[in-house]
Amino acid sequence: MPVPAALPDPRTVDVVTLAQAICDLPSVSGGETALADAVETLLRSCEHLRTYRDGDTVLARTELGRDRRVLVAGHLDTVPLAGNLPTQRRTDGEHEVLWGRGTVDMKAGVAMALHTAVTLLDPAVDVTWVFYDHEEVAAELNGLGRLARHHPDWLTADFAVLGEPTAGGIEGGCNGTLRVQVRTRGTTAHSARAWLGQNAIHAAADVLTRLAGYTPAEVEVDGLVYREGMNAVAITGGIATNMIPDECVVSVNYRFAPSATVDSALAHVREVFDGFDVELADAARGARPGLDDPLAAEFAAAVTAVTGGRPGPKYGWTDVARFAELGIPAVNFGPGDPSLAHADDEQVPIDQIHSCTRALRAWLTGTSPVHPPA
Repeated sequence: MPVPAALPDPRTVDVVTLAQAICDLPSVSGGETALADAVETLLRSCEHLRTYRDGDTVLARTELGRDRRVLVAGHLDTVPLAGNLPTQRRTDGEHEVLWGRGTVDMKAGVAMALHTAVTLLDPAVDVTWVFYDHEEVAAELNGLGRLARHHPDWLTADFAVLGEPTAGGIEGGCNGTLRVQVRTRGTTAHSARAWLGQNAIHAAADVLTRLAGYTPAEVEVDGLVYREGMNAVAITGGIATNMIPDECVVSVNYRFAPSATVDSALAHVREVFDGFDVELADAARGARPGLDDPLAAEFAAAVTAVTGGRPGPKYGWTDVARFAELGIPAVNFGPGDPSLAHADDEQVPIDQIHSCTRALRAWLTGTSPVHPPA
């Protein structure tokens, strides 16, 4: 039988060594089992934690009777590999970086959480640690969403931190996202007698023209400015190379500010493509920054004190939106430049992994300049 994969014990290695080992266990979405097994083994070795598992999602909790509970979460999966494993330690100018798939999105953040979960025995608040599967794929597969459906009591918390990459700052809330199919129709004919048909692909030119001329908005929400975007992300059409196509579909992705609802965002898209058949394919509402919540404000201040990072908006959709639906204020916080997420040259500064881990630990123990209430 194969020997189960193992991770180094955080009680004997630093967080960067742990991060490198986590990255070197490939866990492309759908293949998280080996990493989930290794995470579970570490957490079950800790007497101060109660550990649970649902599929390839692993959860551990302290039960210290504190007045407040904080949830810290991170996803175990990555997008597909691109010849960028195993990881490497490289020097990028003046900084040493950890290079390879998952270093940014978001295994450095997972290492930050896992190292702290194992080594922090007496936090000032009770903590729930969640390491979940299937974040990078269809929403219905998401492990955090599965917990919300099957074990909502496991996710009870006063505040949540999602370890998505933020370059060591705080990113509040997230944009919403929806995808529509803009469909044009025509009439088939032999391409030698094109005048007998109507070309649906040619009719899509107006769809693309409207997109090319579209000016996305910048929307201020609770003091943070979110940049929207509307783009064609796929186009399909055609029957055969000697036929005039009778249908063409342009897939359009709209990223909208968290002040908008899915309904209002869809209404805007329909307005942009007035006269065309527009069908909603999928959608997820964003999350407002939530930095006016006392715990969120204190956490943001604590992070700034340790890392120097300032609060800003999260442009992409993240699972903070799921926490918002559960009524839990949440922020994004973790090492790594989010612009390098999914890039073939993903890399995270090693000193950023250390500083983010210090900030999280200091806040949870009440030793930072600003700390959670006991």
